[in-house]
Amino acid sequence: MSAPTPTPASAGEHRPHLLYVAWGFPPCRGSGVYRAWATANAFAAAGWDVTVLTAPRETFTMSTGIDESLERTVDPSISIVRVPFHAAAFESDLRRWPRSRAAAPELWNVLNARREQRTFPERTYGGWRPALESAAVEVHERHPIDLVLGSANPHVDFIPGHVLHERFGVPYVMDYRDAWQLDVFSGDRVSPEGSAVAQWERRLVEDAHAVWFVNEPILRWHADLYPTRADRFHVVANGYDAPPETTTRRPSQQGLVFGYIGTMSAAVPVDRLIDGWRLARTRSPLLAASRIELWGHLNHAGTPNEAIARQMGAFAENGISYHGAVAKKEIGAVYARFDALLLALGTGRYVTSGKVYEYAATGLPIVSVHDPGNAASDVLRDAPAWFPVADLEPETIADALVAASHAALDQTPEERRAAREWATQFQRDRQLGPQIASLRTMVEDRRAAGVPR
Repeated sequence: MSAPTPTPASAGEHRPHLLYVAWGFPPCRGSGVYRAWATANAFAAAGWDVTVLTAPRETFTMSTGIDESLERTVDPSISIVRVPFHAAAFESDLRRWPRSRAAAPELWNVLNARREQRTFPERTYGGWRPALESAAVEVHERHPIDLVLGSANPHVDFIPGHVLHERFGVPYVMDYRDAWQLDVFSGDRVSPEGSAVAQWERRLVEDAHAVWFVNEPILRWHADLYPTRADRFHVVANGYDAPPETTTRRPSQQGLVFGYIGTMSAAVPVDRLIDGWRLARTRSPLLAASRIELWGHLNHAGTPNEAIARQMGAFAENGISYHGAVAKKEIGAVYARFDALLLALGTGRYVTSGKVYEYAATGLPIVSVHDPGNAASDVLRDAPAWFPVADLEPETIADALVAASHAALDQTPEERRAAREWATQFQRDRQLGPQIASLRTMVEDRRAAGVPR
């Protein structure tokens, strides 16, 4: 572990101490890291001492990749404790594999998965539990903790809150940026009642002070599963951190730029987008002269998504270019390159995606290339410049692209400003602010009542 815990506040300051647990924290560039980064920063800005438990930097270097520019924007008052983490899934150096793994990798992986889940029922991450517990107790003994907030997944991030609650009575909050027993794409429950996962989640939810979800559909699913605790459930949407720069581009009949920023996992229908785009260019001279720019990683992990890698062969002939990942500090400048946006998402009633809010904040026309039943549709329902599709057939996507191209060409500065103003409801501080204030009141009430820390 590294980095000391913050010095306890003097008696007159009454600064509450938050223990924030997030396996993926800057410089990690993986899924959900912006939520973790923004949440820790928001608590610090609200006058809390914040200690973060996370994985070592080299873990991200070897797996998700890193964004050092994001790491530099972590509030300097935050103490970061990097808890040792070891998992076979992230060991890519074959020279470090045991002989048994090299000889029979499939069998070894099955046996190793069982070992990893002995202490906590979560593949790859379950073995982190003992180190997390020790780190949490050590931090609490040095600087008593008033609240624990765990951000999942991985769901082992909830363990420090559970341990400190049972041993010292510390309240904890569970932040689900995804779901544990719910497959957000299929809508299926993935862990049967009575399983180790089901038992652990029920136990954790029963004792939690509050549980956060990123959208209403996911909250409702869990409320049906845990009706006696539903009054503690809250939607804390991802939101956006700062409105992207206003583009200086002047849309032209000479051609538009449609942009996509985000992780292109196997669930993202890039193939459908390309089919619809190819067809739209045959129907519209404007789109025939236009292009698509794709920005982002080609998977959540460090290994590129094979499906999109195969698609790249057809990019150049269709006016599509891939530009790689975008650092946090550069994302506004990339948005300024576009005349319209492409929101391509995996199918699922419970799928929102963090980028939908940032897209809305640009004020640019947005073409939704996803199942209309996605939760992202709920976010954009009243957006001034939204072009949804009724299905993912090429003809339908082509129609939306053509309509959006005309809107991009005709959009006035006043219409752009109105669209940006509409999106201010999704600013992240509007999502986090009321929750942080409520938690501050809870902590202060506990102190006033003489509840020991």
